[in-house]
Amino acid sequence: MSSDAPRRADRRRARLSRAFVLRTLAVIGVFAVVAVVTGVLTTVQGPRVTSVESDPAASVASAGSRIIFTTTQSLAEVDPSQVTVSPATDFTVDTSGRSVGLRFALPLWDDTEYTVRIEGVRGVGGGPDASIEQTFTTPALHGFVLQRGDETDTIFRVDLAGDAVPVFEHPHIEDFRATAARLIVSTIEDEVSHLIVTRLDGSSSEEFALPGEGTVTNLQSAEAGNTIGYTFTDADISADQGRESLLFTGSTADPDAAPVPVERSAGDARVEDWRFVPATDSILMLTFDGALSLIAPDGGDSVALGNAIGIDDIAGTSAYIERVEGPAVVDLATADETALAATDESLGQIGSLLALPGGETLRALTPFDGLDALDTTVARVDADGEATPLATIAVTDTLLQSCVSPSGRYAALVVAPDAVSNPYDGYLLPLPERVETRVVALADGAEVVAVSGFDLSWCRRAPSL
Repeated sequence: MSSDAPRRADRRRARLSRAFVLRTLAVIGVFAVVAVVTGVLTTVQGPRVTSVESDPAASVASAGSRIIFTTTQSLAEVDPSQVTVSPATDFTVDTSGRSVGLRFALPLWDDTEYTVRIEGVRGVGGGPDASIEQTFTTPALHGFVLQRGDETDTIFRVDLAGDAVPVFEHPHIEDFRATAARLIVSTIEDEVSHLIVTRLDGSSSEEFALPGEGTVTNLQSAEAGNTIGYTFTDADISADQGRESLLFTGSTADPDAAPVPVERSAGDARVEDWRFVPATDSILMLTFDGALSLIAPDGGDSVALGNAIGIDDIAGTSAYIERVEGPAVVDLATADETALAATDESLGQIGSLLALPGGETLRALTPFDGLDALDTTVARVDADGEATPLATIAVTDTLLQSCVSPSGRYAALVVAPDAVSNPYDGYLLPLPERVETRVVALADGAEVVAVSGFDLSWCRRAPSL
Protein backbone atom coordinates (compact mmCIF):
# COMPACT_ATOMS: atom_id res chain seq x y z
CA MET A 1 0.00 0.00 0.00
CA SER A 2 1.30 3.44 -0.92
CA SER A 3 2.46 5.69 1.93
CA ASP A 4 0.21 8.37 0.47
CA ALA A 5 -2.96 6.36 1.31
CA PRO A 6 -3.20 7.40 5.00
CA ARG A 7 -2.64 11.00 4.05
CA ARG A 8 -5.40 10.81 1.42
CA ALA A 9 -7.77 9.28 4.01
CA ASP A 10 -6.98 12.06 6.50
CA ARG A 11 -7.60 14.68 3.85
CA ARG A 12 -10.92 13.02 2.94
CA ARG A 13 -12.03 12.93 6.59
CA ALA A 14 -11.09 16.60 6.96
CA ARG A 15 -13.14 17.50 3.87
CA LEU A 16 -16.14 15.56 5.20
CA SER A 17 -15.82 17.22 8.61
CA ARG A 18 -15.70 20.68 7.05
CA ALA A 19 -18.72 19.84 4.90
CA PHE A 20 -20.67 18.62 7.95
CA VAL A 21 -19.84 21.79 9.86
CA LEU A 22 -20.85 23.95 6.90
CA ARG A 23 -24.14 22.04 6.50
CA THR A 24 -24.86 22.35 10.21
CA LEU A 25 -24.15 26.07 10.16
CA ALA A 26 -26.37 26.41 7.10
CA VAL A 27 -29.27 24.61 8.86
CA ILE A 28 -28.82 26.75 11.96
CA GLY A 29 -28.79 29.80 9.74
CA VAL A 30 -32.00 28.70 8.04
CA PHE A 31 -33.68 28.14 11.42
CA ALA A 32 -32.50 31.54 12.57
CA VAL A 33 -33.85 33.17 9.44
CA VAL A 34 -37.17 31.33 9.82
CA ALA A 35 -37.40 32.41 13.45
CA VAL A 36 -36.70 36.01 12.54
CA VAL A 37 -39.13 35.91 9.63
CA THR A 38 -41.78 34.27 11.80
CA GLY A 39 -41.31 36.89 14.48
CA VAL A 40 -41.48 39.65 11.91
CA LEU A 41 -44.59 38.14 10.31
CA THR A 42 -46.25 37.75 13.72
CA THR A 43 -45.55 41.38 14.51
CA VAL A 44 -46.62 42.51 11.04
CA GLN A 45 -49.84 40.48 11.08
CA GLY A 46 -50.82 41.35 14.64
CA PRO A 47 -52.12 38.88 17.27
CA ARG A 48 -53.82 35.75 15.94
CA VAL A 49 -56.01 33.34 17.92
CA THR A 50 -54.51 29.93 18.61
CA SER A 51 -57.25 28.52 20.84
CA VAL A 52 -60.67 29.35 22.31
CA GLU A 53 -62.00 27.95 25.61
CA SER A 54 -65.69 28.09 26.54
CA ASP A 55 -68.44 25.95 28.04
CA PRO A 56 -71.78 26.80 26.39
CA ALA A 57 -73.65 24.26 28.52
CA ALA A 58 -72.48 25.88 31.76
CA SER A 59 -73.21 29.34 30.38
CA VAL A 60 -76.98 28.75 30.32
CA ALA A 61 -77.07 27.25 33.82
CA SER A 62 -75.29 29.85 35.94
CA ALA A 63 -73.74 33.29 35.99
CA GLY A 64 -69.99 33.77 35.65
CA SER A 65 -69.25 31.53 32.68
CA ARG A 66 -66.23 32.54 30.57
CA ILE A 67 -64.87 32.52 27.04
CA ILE A 68 -61.06 32.80 26.78
CA PHE A 69 -59.05 33.58 23.63
CA THR A 70 -55.35 32.65 23.54
CA THR A 71 -53.26 34.42 20.88
CA THR A 72 -49.78 34.39 19.35
CA GLN A 73 -48.60 37.48 21.29
CA SER A 74 -48.66 38.98 24.74
CA LEU A 75 -51.51 41.47 24.59
CA ALA A 76 -52.01 45.08 25.57
CA GLU A 77 -54.93 45.62 27.95
CA VAL A 78 -58.30 45.17 26.22
CA ASP A 79 -60.96 47.71 27.21
CA PRO A 80 -64.64 46.67 27.42
CA SER A 81 -65.43 49.31 24.76
CA GLN A 82 -63.51 47.17 22.26
CA VAL A 83 -65.85 44.20 22.82
CA THR A 84 -69.26 43.52 21.28
CA VAL A 85 -71.46 40.60 22.30
CA SER A 86 -74.52 39.85 20.20
CA PRO A 87 -77.22 39.32 21.41
CA ALA A 88 -76.21 41.89 24.04
CA THR A 89 -75.44 40.73 27.55
CA ASP A 90 -73.45 42.15 30.45
CA PHE A 91 -69.81 41.07 30.75
CA THR A 92 -66.40 41.95 32.17
CA VAL A 93 -63.03 41.68 30.40
CA ASP A 94 -59.61 40.68 31.66
CA THR A 95 -56.29 40.47 29.79
CA SER A 96 -53.39 38.30 30.94
CA GLY A 97 -50.28 37.51 28.87
CA ARG A 98 -51.37 36.07 25.54
CA SER A 99 -54.98 35.63 26.64
CA VAL A 100 -58.08 37.81 26.83
CA GLY A 101 -61.24 36.56 28.52
CA LEU A 102 -64.87 37.58 28.94
CA ARG A 103 -66.91 36.69 32.01
CA PHE A 104 -70.69 36.87 31.52
CA ALA A 105 -72.52 38.52 34.40
CA LEU A 106 -75.73 36.53 33.86
CA PRO A 107 -76.53 33.11 32.42
CA LEU A 108 -76.90 33.23 28.64
CA TRP A 109 -80.10 32.47 26.77
CA ASP A 110 -80.63 28.88 25.76
CA ASP A 111 -80.63 27.64 22.15
CA THR A 112 -79.18 30.96 20.96
CA GLU A 113 -76.28 31.83 18.64
CA TYR A 114 -73.88 34.31 20.26
CA THR A 115 -71.10 36.24 18.54
CA VAL A 116 -68.19 37.78 20.46
CA ARG A 117 -66.10 40.32 18.57
CA ILE A 118 -63.05 42.18 19.92
CA GLU A 119 -61.71 45.09 17.87
CA GLY A 120 -58.29 46.72 18.06
CA VAL A 121 -56.42 43.85 19.72
CA ARG A 122 -52.74 44.84 19.91
CA GLY A 123 -49.59 43.12 21.10
CA VAL A 124 -47.55 44.71 23.89
CA GLY A 125 -44.65 45.03 21.46
CA GLY A 126 -46.67 47.13 19.06
CA GLY A 127 -47.54 46.26 15.50
CA PRO A 128 -50.88 46.43 13.72
CA ASP A 129 -54.28 45.90 15.36
CA ALA A 130 -56.22 42.69 14.88
CA SER A 131 -59.85 41.67 15.31
CA ILE A 132 -61.02 38.55 17.13
CA GLU A 133 -64.40 36.97 16.49
CA GLN A 134 -66.02 33.77 17.71
CA THR A 135 -69.56 32.44 17.27
CA PHE A 136 -71.06 29.71 19.43
CA THR A 137 -74.53 28.30 20.08
CA THR A 138 -75.85 27.59 23.56
CA PRO A 139 -77.68 24.29 24.14
CA ALA A 140 -81.39 23.88 24.73
CA LEU A 141 -82.51 24.41 28.31
CA HIS A 142 -83.69 21.60 30.54
CA GLY A 143 -84.68 21.14 34.15
CA PHE A 144 -86.14 18.66 36.63
CA VAL A 145 -89.69 18.39 37.99
CA LEU A 146 -91.32 16.25 40.65
CA GLN A 147 -94.53 14.33 40.06
CA ARG A 148 -96.25 12.72 43.01
CA GLY A 149 -98.17 9.53 42.28
CA ASP A 150 -100.45 7.02 43.99
CA GLU A 151 -97.69 4.46 44.50
CA THR A 152 -94.46 6.14 43.43
CA ASP A 153 -93.15 9.69 43.22
CA THR A 154 -90.84 10.46 40.30
CA ILE A 155 -88.33 13.16 39.42
CA PHE A 156 -88.23 13.74 35.66
CA ARG A 157 -85.66 15.49 33.49
CA VAL A 158 -87.68 17.73 31.19
CA ASP A 159 -86.97 20.11 28.32
CA LEU A 160 -88.89 22.98 26.76
CA ALA A 161 -90.31 20.67 24.11
CA GLY A 162 -92.19 18.81 26.83
CA ASP A 163 -90.10 15.63 26.66
CA ALA A 164 -89.67 13.96 30.06
CA VAL A 165 -87.27 11.22 31.18
CA PRO A 166 -87.58 9.66 34.67
CA VAL A 167 -84.34 9.83 36.67
CA PHE A 168 -85.31 9.00 40.28
CA GLU A 169 -88.21 7.22 41.98
CA HIS A 170 -89.22 6.76 45.60
CA PRO A 171 -92.47 5.91 47.40
CA HIS A 172 -92.54 9.31 49.15
CA ILE A 173 -90.67 12.38 47.87
CA GLU A 174 -91.41 15.58 49.73
CA ASP A 175 -89.11 17.94 47.87
CA PHE A 176 -85.82 18.13 45.95
CA ARG A 177 -83.23 20.59 44.72
CA ALA A 178 -80.73 20.35 41.84
CA THR A 179 -77.17 21.68 41.81
CA ALA A 180 -74.81 21.70 38.83
CA ALA A 181 -73.89 18.07 39.43
CA ARG A 182 -76.27 16.57 42.02
CA LEU A 183 -79.89 16.01 42.99
CA ILE A 184 -80.74 16.37 46.69
CA VAL A 185 -83.97 14.54 47.41
CA SER A 186 -86.00 14.86 50.62
CA THR A 187 -87.93 11.67 51.33
CA ILE A 188 -90.05 10.25 54.16
CA GLU A 189 -89.60 6.73 55.51
CA ASP A 190 -91.20 5.48 58.73
CA GLU A 191 -92.44 9.04 59.39
CA VAL A 192 -88.96 10.58 59.48
CA SER A 193 -87.05 12.49 56.81
CA HIS A 194 -84.07 11.30 54.81
CA LEU A 195 -81.91 13.28 52.38
CA ILE A 196 -80.59 11.35 49.39
CA VAL A 197 -77.85 12.72 47.13
CA THR A 198 -77.56 11.36 43.58
CA ARG A 199 -75.97 12.26 40.30
CA LEU A 200 -78.17 14.16 37.86
CA ASP A 201 -79.17 10.92 36.17
CA GLY A 202 -80.35 9.52 39.51
CA SER A 203 -77.45 7.10 39.94
CA SER A 204 -74.93 6.66 42.77
CA SER A 205 -77.33 7.55 45.56
CA GLU A 206 -75.91 8.31 49.00
CA GLU A 207 -77.59 9.04 52.32
CA PHE A 208 -76.95 12.60 53.54
CA ALA A 209 -76.20 12.94 57.26
CA LEU A 210 -78.95 14.68 59.25
CA PRO A 211 -78.89 16.09 62.81
CA GLY A 212 -80.97 13.14 64.01
CA GLU A 213 -84.38 11.57 63.48
CA GLY A 214 -86.93 14.17 62.49
CA THR A 215 -88.36 16.12 59.59
CA VAL A 216 -86.69 18.29 56.96
CA THR A 217 -88.41 21.37 55.50
CA ASN A 218 -87.45 24.39 53.40
CA LEU A 219 -84.67 22.60 51.51
CA GLN A 220 -82.50 24.95 49.42
CA SER A 221 -79.19 24.90 47.56
CA ALA A 222 -76.64 27.66 47.06
CA GLU A 223 -76.49 29.37 43.67
CA ALA A 224 -73.10 27.79 42.98
CA GLY A 225 -71.04 25.06 44.59
CA ASN A 226 -72.11 22.16 46.77
CA THR A 227 -73.72 23.82 49.80
CA ILE A 228 -77.29 22.99 50.76
CA GLY A 229 -79.43 24.03 53.72
CA TYR A 230 -82.69 23.00 55.38
CA THR A 231 -84.71 23.45 58.53
CA PHE A 232 -84.95 20.48 60.87
CA THR A 233 -87.39 19.47 63.61
CA ASP A 234 -86.84 16.52 65.97
CA ALA A 235 -89.30 13.64 65.71
CA ASP A 236 -89.76 13.50 69.51
CA ILE A 237 -90.23 17.24 70.01
CA SER A 238 -92.47 18.29 72.90
CA ALA A 239 -93.27 21.44 74.81
CA ASP A 240 -90.28 20.76 77.08
CA GLN A 241 -87.60 19.37 74.76
CA GLY A 242 -86.43 18.95 71.20
CA ARG A 243 -85.24 21.11 68.33
CA GLU A 244 -87.84 22.91 66.23
CA SER A 245 -87.30 24.44 62.79
CA LEU A 246 -83.56 24.99 63.23
CA LEU A 247 -81.40 25.79 60.21
CA PHE A 248 -78.55 23.48 59.19
CA THR A 249 -76.16 23.44 56.24
CA GLY A 250 -74.00 20.75 54.64
CA SER A 251 -72.15 19.90 51.43
CA THR A 252 -73.04 17.38 48.75
CA ALA A 253 -69.28 16.89 48.33
CA ASP A 254 -69.17 15.29 51.80
CA PRO A 255 -72.58 13.71 52.58
CA ASP A 256 -71.23 11.97 55.71
CA ALA A 257 -70.07 15.18 57.42
CA ALA A 258 -71.93 16.37 60.48
CA PRO A 259 -74.52 19.08 59.67
CA VAL A 260 -73.55 22.64 60.63
CA PRO A 261 -76.13 24.54 62.73
CA VAL A 262 -76.81 28.18 61.82
CA GLU A 263 -78.07 30.18 64.79
CA ARG A 264 -78.24 33.77 65.92
CA SER A 265 -76.18 34.61 68.98
CA ALA A 266 -79.30 35.98 70.69
CA GLY A 267 -83.04 35.71 70.24
CA ASP A 268 -85.27 32.97 68.87
CA ALA A 269 -83.28 30.49 66.76
CA ARG A 270 -86.33 28.90 65.12
CA VAL A 271 -86.42 29.77 61.43
CA GLU A 272 -89.57 30.86 59.62
CA ASP A 273 -87.87 31.49 56.26
CA TRP A 274 -84.36 31.87 54.86
CA ARG A 275 -82.28 32.31 51.68
CA PHE A 276 -78.69 31.89 50.53
CA VAL A 277 -77.28 35.27 49.47
CA PRO A 278 -76.01 34.86 45.88
CA ALA A 279 -72.23 34.88 45.29
CA THR A 280 -71.49 34.92 49.04
CA ASP A 281 -71.43 32.47 51.94
CA SER A 282 -73.99 34.52 53.89
CA ILE A 283 -77.58 33.61 54.78
CA LEU A 284 -80.62 35.86 55.17
CA MET A 285 -82.78 34.43 57.93
CA LEU A 286 -86.23 35.29 59.30
CA THR A 287 -86.89 33.77 62.72
CA PHE A 288 -90.11 33.02 64.61
CA ASP A 289 -89.82 36.27 66.56
CA GLY A 290 -89.99 38.27 63.30
CA ALA A 291 -86.32 39.27 63.34
CA LEU A 292 -84.55 39.52 59.98
CA SER A 293 -80.82 38.75 60.18
CA LEU A 294 -77.90 38.54 57.78
CA ILE A 295 -75.70 35.83 59.19
CA ALA A 296 -72.57 33.81 58.44
CA PRO A 297 -73.01 30.04 57.94
CA ASP A 298 -71.36 29.36 61.31
CA GLY A 299 -73.75 31.73 63.09
CA GLY A 300 -71.16 34.46 63.59
CA ASP A 301 -71.19 38.11 62.55
CA SER A 302 -74.97 38.43 62.63
CA VAL A 303 -76.38 41.73 61.31
CA ALA A 304 -79.87 42.71 62.47
CA LEU A 305 -82.08 44.12 59.71
CA GLY A 306 -85.22 44.89 61.68
CA ASN A 307 -88.49 42.99 61.71
CA ALA A 308 -90.20 41.41 58.70
CA ILE A 309 -93.07 39.10 57.87
CA GLY A 310 -91.53 37.43 54.81
CA ILE A 311 -88.64 37.13 52.35
CA ASP A 312 -89.69 37.36 48.72
CA ASP A 313 -86.39 37.08 46.84
CA ILE A 314 -82.74 38.12 46.63
CA ALA A 315 -80.95 39.37 43.50
CA GLY A 316 -77.30 40.29 43.97
CA THR A 317 -77.23 42.24 47.24
CA SER A 318 -80.85 43.42 46.92
CA ALA A 319 -83.29 41.61 49.20
CA TYR A 320 -87.02 41.96 48.55
CA ILE A 321 -88.67 41.91 51.96
CA GLU A 322 -92.23 41.98 53.27
CA ARG A 323 -92.49 44.48 56.12
CA VAL A 324 -95.61 45.22 58.14
CA GLU A 325 -95.64 48.60 56.41
CA GLY A 326 -95.41 46.98 52.95
CA PRO A 327 -92.81 45.51 50.57
CA ALA A 328 -89.30 46.98 50.67
CA VAL A 329 -85.92 46.50 49.02
CA VAL A 330 -82.92 46.19 51.37
CA ASP A 331 -79.32 46.54 50.18
CA LEU A 332 -77.56 43.79 52.11
CA ALA A 333 -74.17 45.44 51.56
CA THR A 334 -75.15 48.74 53.21
CA ALA A 335 -78.47 48.00 55.00
CA ASP A 336 -80.01 50.92 53.07
CA GLU A 337 -83.71 50.44 52.42
CA THR A 338 -86.22 51.77 49.89
CA ALA A 339 -89.92 51.13 49.43
CA LEU A 340 -90.88 48.92 46.50
CA ALA A 341 -92.48 50.90 43.67
CA ALA A 342 -96.23 50.27 43.73
CA THR A 343 -98.31 49.21 40.73
CA ASP A 344 -101.67 50.68 39.73
CA GLU A 345 -104.19 49.84 42.46
CA SER A 346 -106.65 48.48 39.88
CA LEU A 347 -104.28 45.58 39.21
CA GLY A 348 -104.81 44.30 42.74
CA GLN A 349 -102.74 43.06 45.65
CA ILE A 350 -99.30 41.47 45.37
CA GLY A 351 -99.45 37.73 45.95
CA SER A 352 -95.83 36.91 45.14
CA LEU A 353 -92.77 38.79 43.92
CA LEU A 354 -89.54 37.73 42.23
CA ALA A 355 -86.51 39.72 41.10
CA LEU A 356 -85.68 39.98 37.40
CA PRO A 357 -82.46 41.20 35.75
CA GLY A 358 -82.16 44.95 35.40
CA GLY A 359 -84.15 45.89 38.50
CA GLU A 360 -87.52 44.65 37.25
CA THR A 361 -89.76 42.30 39.24
CA LEU A 362 -92.24 39.56 38.40
CA ARG A 363 -95.41 40.00 40.43
CA ALA A 364 -98.63 38.05 40.85
CA LEU A 365 -101.42 40.64 41.22
CA THR A 366 -104.97 39.75 42.29
CA PRO A 367 -107.83 42.27 42.31
CA PHE A 368 -110.89 41.80 44.52
CA ASP A 369 -114.59 42.46 44.06
CA GLY A 370 -115.47 43.05 47.68
CA LEU A 371 -114.18 39.90 49.37
CA ASP A 372 -114.18 37.84 46.18
CA ALA A 373 -110.85 37.35 44.40
CA LEU A 374 -110.81 37.76 40.62
CA ASP A 375 -108.37 36.40 38.03
CA THR A 376 -104.70 36.75 38.95
CA THR A 377 -102.39 38.57 36.54
CA VAL A 378 -98.70 37.70 36.40
CA ALA A 379 -96.90 40.85 35.28
CA ARG A 380 -93.41 42.13 34.64
CA VAL A 381 -93.02 45.38 36.59
CA ASP A 382 -90.29 47.98 35.99
CA ALA A 383 -88.50 50.05 38.64
CA ASP A 384 -91.21 52.74 38.43
CA GLY A 385 -94.11 50.34 38.99
CA GLU A 386 -95.24 50.16 35.36
CA ALA A 387 -96.71 46.69 34.77
CA THR A 388 -96.71 44.59 31.60
CA PRO A 389 -99.15 41.65 31.90
CA LEU A 390 -97.72 38.29 30.85
CA ALA A 391 -100.19 35.61 31.92
CA THR A 392 -103.61 35.24 33.52
CA ILE A 393 -104.49 32.60 36.09
CA ALA A 394 -108.23 31.99 36.14
CA VAL A 395 -110.01 32.43 39.44
CA THR A 396 -110.95 28.74 39.26
CA ASP A 397 -107.24 27.82 39.43
CA THR A 398 -104.65 28.47 42.15
CA LEU A 399 -101.20 29.94 41.49
CA LEU A 400 -98.92 28.10 43.94
CA GLN A 401 -95.54 29.53 42.93
CA SER A 402 -93.65 31.59 40.35
CA CYS A 403 -90.01 30.94 39.40
CA VAL A 404 -87.62 32.52 36.91
CA SER A 405 -85.10 30.72 34.71
CA PRO A 406 -81.40 31.41 35.43
CA SER A 407 -81.08 33.73 32.41
CA GLY A 408 -84.31 35.60 33.13
CA ARG A 409 -85.76 34.50 29.79
CA TYR A 410 -88.67 32.43 31.12
CA ALA A 411 -91.04 32.27 34.07
CA ALA A 412 -92.40 29.02 35.47
CA LEU A 413 -95.89 29.27 36.95
CA VAL A 414 -96.88 26.39 39.23
CA VAL A 415 -100.67 26.09 38.98
CA ALA A 416 -103.28 23.84 40.58
CA PRO A 417 -106.14 23.66 38.05
CA ASP A 418 -109.78 23.41 39.12
CA ALA A 419 -108.99 24.21 42.73
CA VAL A 420 -112.44 23.29 44.09
CA SER A 421 -112.24 19.71 42.79
CA ASN A 422 -108.51 19.30 43.35
CA PRO A 423 -107.97 18.03 46.93
CA TYR A 424 -104.66 18.32 48.77
CA ASP A 425 -102.54 15.24 49.40
CA GLY A 426 -101.39 14.10 52.84
CA TYR A 427 -97.70 15.00 52.60
CA LEU A 428 -95.70 17.02 55.12
CA LEU A 429 -95.66 19.64 52.34
CA PRO A 430 -99.28 19.25 51.22
CA LEU A 431 -100.12 20.17 47.64
CA PRO A 432 -103.12 19.65 45.38
CA GLU A 433 -103.13 16.23 43.76
CA ARG A 434 -103.04 17.75 40.26
CA VAL A 435 -100.29 20.32 39.72
CA GLU A 436 -98.79 21.61 36.50
CA THR A 437 -95.92 23.93 35.64
CA ARG A 438 -96.55 26.42 32.83
CA VAL A 439 -93.46 28.00 31.26
CA VAL A 440 -93.97 31.40 29.62
CA ALA A 441 -91.56 33.74 27.84
CA LEU A 442 -90.90 36.90 29.84
CA ALA A 443 -90.55 38.94 26.65
CA ASP A 444 -94.17 38.56 25.57
CA GLY A 445 -95.94 36.04 27.82
CA ALA A 446 -96.15 33.36 25.12
CA GLU A 447 -96.60 29.91 26.64
CA VAL A 448 -93.60 27.72 25.80
CA VAL A 449 -94.63 24.45 27.41
CA ALA A 450 -96.74 23.01 30.22
CA VAL A 451 -95.60 19.93 32.15
CA SER A 452 -97.20 17.93 34.92
CA GLY A 453 -95.50 18.37 38.29
CA PHE A 454 -93.80 21.03 40.39
CA ASP A 455 -90.41 21.92 41.91
CA LEU A 456 -88.88 22.88 38.56
CA SER A 457 -85.18 23.09 39.29
CA TRP A 458 -85.09 26.83 38.47
CA CYS A 459 -87.04 27.33 41.70
CA ARG A 460 -84.94 28.10 44.78
CA ARG A 461 -87.48 26.57 47.14
CA ALA A 462 -90.63 24.49 47.18
CA PRO A 463 -94.10 25.99 46.78
CA SER A 464 -95.48 27.41 50.03
CA LEU A 465 -99.04 27.32 51.30
